[in-house]
Amino acid sequence: MSSGTSELAWLKSSYSGTQGDDCVEVAIAEQAVHVRDSKDVARPSFAIGREGWGQFVRFASER
Repeated sequence: MSSGTSELAWLKSSYSGTQGDDCVEVAIAEQAVHVRDSKDVARPSFAIGREGWGQFVRFASER
């Protein structure tokens, strides 16, 4: 993805607790979902296509 991630609106799961420990954050963009480590937001994030993200969510919700 060519756009930077600094302007994205990052979301953290409500299950991550108030300590902010061991969680990921996601940002939904037009063509992809970006994922990053909430403990180290300076590290690069990665992006997955929206279709791939949907497949992951469906798979995870079946568990």
